[in-house]
Amino acid sequence: MTRVLVAEKIGDSGVDLLREHFDVDVGVGWDRSELEQRIGEYEGILIRSATKLDGDLLAKATRLRAVGRAGVGVDNVDVPVATKRGIVVANAPESNVITAAEHTMALLLALARNVPQAHASLTGGAWERSKFSGVELYEKTLGILGFGRIGQLVAQRARGFNMHVVAFDPYVSAERYRELGVEQAGAPDDVYAAADFITLHLPKTPDTEGWLNAEVLAKCKDGVRILNVARGPLVVDEDLKAALDSGKVAGAALDVFRSEPITDHPLFGYPNVIVTPHLGASTAEATDRAGYQAAEQVVAALAGGVVTSAVNVPAIPAEDLEVLGPYVALCESLGRIAVALAVAEGGSVDRIETQYFGRLADRDTRLLSIQALIGALAGHTEEDVNAVNAHVVADERGIRLVETKHSVARDYTDLVRVQVTASGRSVRVAGTLFGQRNRPHLLEAWGHRFNVQLEQHVTLFRYRDVPGMLGRVGTLFGQHGVNIISAAVGRLPDEHPGDEGHLAAMAITTASPVRADVVAQIVSSEGFVAGHTVAL
Repeated sequence: MTRVLVAEKIGDSGVDLLREHFDVDVGVGWDRSELEQRIGEYEGILIRSATKLDGDLLAKATRLRAVGRAGVGVDNVDVPVATKRGIVVANAPESNVITAAEHTMALLLALARNVPQAHASLTGGAWERSKFSGVELYEKTLGILGFGRIGQLVAQRARGFNMHVVAFDPYVSAERYRELGVEQAGAPDDVYAAADFITLHLPKTPDTEGWLNAEVLAKCKDGVRILNVARGPLVVDEDLKAALDSGKVAGAALDVFRSEPITDHPLFGYPNVIVTPHLGASTAEATDRAGYQAAEQVVAALAGGVVTSAVNVPAIPAEDLEVLGPYVALCESLGRIAVALAVAEGGSVDRIETQYFGRLADRDTRLLSIQALIGALAGHTEEDVNAVNAHVVADERGIRLVETKHSVARDYTDLVRVQVTASGRSVRVAGTLFGQRNRPHLLEAWGHRFNVQLEQHVTLFRYRDVPGMLGRVGTLFGQHGVNIISAAVGRLPDEHPGDEGHLAAMAITTASPVRADVVAQIVSSEGFVAGHTVAL
């Protein structure tokens, strides 16, 4: 009989589900040495966060076919090694969203009514009603930054308190905002200007780290109250402290911190700050739900069912691997570039269309469309997007994925286009592969045609078609120590060379990232219209 190991404590419901299908051992007390000796006996394993399934341990798991992680992340699993060994790795991404949303509401109410402070005062022997007079939520404005699953659940609950809700997230369609009765902010500044309370529900990325800083807080209403039940690094602690000291921020509620565990944070002890030790996902129901959902995935993986939350890409069918395989990375890159250009022009993403030309059109290209969707959403959602959950994440955000095929590619053997529509405006990019090593090339952006081999860092500019523009960019890049690998320029197909009323575009690949302020400096100079840098 198939054997499964439950290596960490989960709810009884998850263990019972596994036992309905498999021979189950519970090894909660096993140390690393015993796990190394015995992991080769099992086809499946269920873990939480303490067990580290690294390459060395997976090498000893000679029979292992499925890993279930009872939680959201999979940081403690070497997913590339597991994928190479044919092991399905699945998590429980839905397990804590309700718990996190409810904890946000608990902190929101506690912050508005000074509940923890009043409790401490009364149990300390004082009766101080006037000191802890709070504010109502009724008809106040809640600003939500990051409108994924948790942000949307918070909005629904806040609406039940008759709060006005305004949210910013360009990776959620306008229709989804309308369905929830939430005002869609065109930019984060619109949230800062309107909100009485601001709650963060952003992913942690290089772009969002330090999001709530002194500059942002200065744009907020006087007396704003701040909540963070997402990720500690989103907030610059020193800047929040200064805003609390000055009275700009009336109060804050924090469940997460830059480093954890922590007991000596600079805001601990502030009378208008509420803190909890990362309890956002900590309820009995969430723990039980995580174990059960992870167990469901292990059952599906080992019993031939549909694994709905795998974090590693399913194998490409052998008959399509030769044709489709090399295009996987290209499609993800095109998705990243297209969404960066579309969102920069304003609005929120409504639709992503993938178009295939040539022999690709004769294949099942759904895998490639999913990769384009992954590229478009990666780093912009609360959850990690993968080949299994990409459609679900897009559906929850009201983003429609459309695929079209054309058997003829006029200038190339095969061609891929990705078009992103944001608030009615569409941006299209195109690419293909060249040579025996299948080098990815970008062939079109903003309707301009050119040809540049894609590297890790690509920067695009749109500008007035006059001499010297490429040289100006190269000079400034050089001044900032950015080494250019390659560059290409292109006009619109029907334009004439030297027509100063028309626009051109350039694509530049570099050996290192181009800082946002360098791009902004170029775009603000005469003749430039737009500029964006993308890491692939």
